[in-house]
Amino acid sequence: MPTEPHWLDPSEDRAWRAFMHVHHQLTLRLRQHLLQDSGLSEADYEILAVLSGHPTGHMPAQELGALVQWEKSRLSHQVRRMQEQGLIVREPNPADGRSAMICLLPAGRRAVEDAAPQHVRNVRRYFIDLFTPAELDTFAALNERVLRHLAEDPP
Repeated sequence: MPTEPHWLDPSEDRAWRAFMHVHHQLTLRLRQHLLQDSGLSEADYEILAVLSGHPTGHMPAQELGALVQWEKSRLSHQVRRMQEQGLIVREPNPADGRSAMICLLPAGRRAVEDAAPQHVRNVRRYFIDLFTPAELDTFAALNERVLRHLAEDPP
């Protein structure tokens, strides 16, 4: 006979729903501002930020996909769209003929460098500036605890 689920009490339910709602609303707001301010989608920005943060501005597609935690097909479609916009290019990987290198083009570097200041202002406006440094440390520690637990308890 199945056991009754361990339902959330009102305090737990409040915390869970508030977390889910703020995550959704914050993501929507930042995504909307990013697109309005720079013309970049959230996915464009994520790829460009990773590539621009890499010393060479390019990396194997498999490594890029692992860093952004995307499936191969999603990365492939995104790279194709960004290639059509002249932001990045896919080239053969000289170290492994079976894979591709994803390379940041000058237009892609300019796009992310132009978008980053306003994006960071929005992150501060809608998130960082609402907390004290101690609260941010606590928030980071709590989220890191959840991430460690998820890493230790795979699906």
